[in-house]
Amino acid sequence: MLTTPKLDFEQLFDSFSVSDDTLIFPDEVGEVEETQTFKEGSIRQIQVNAYERNNPARKKCIEYYGLNCYICHFNFEKLFGEIGKGFIHVHHIIPLSEINQEYEVNPIQDLRPLCPNCHAMIHRKYPPFTIEEIKDLLSKN
Repeated sequence: MLTTPKLDFEQLFDSFSVSDDTLIFPDEVGEVEETQTFKEGSIRQIQVNAYERNNPARKKCIEYYGLNCYICHFNFEKLFGEIGKGFIHVHHIIPLSEINQEYEVNPIQDLRPLCPNCHAMIHRKYPPFTIEEIKDLLSKN
């Protein structure tokens, strides 16, 4: 720096990445509170494929298997009363995204009622865990 007397301090600081929120002067040590803001709610548009579900097939699955989770046996109505009545997710054993076309669903062979927790755990990886794998995990814990 001294060998280039015409070097401007702005040029020196432009060559470094200094952020205002991390710059602390010695006389400010102890006075600076770390504040963070977390913002949510901004809007962004995305485009996804939505696969049509067949509501009569869902009803037939529930008629056959009932409203208890096929994996953990949780029942929303038993715990939450009236607001839980009839509530359960229905899981496609083979994901519609894998089938990738319209097909004739068999509600007894292709679908299972699952609580949202078990359903979410099945879909924690791709391809999804099987129902048996999640049952095994539950039995071990």
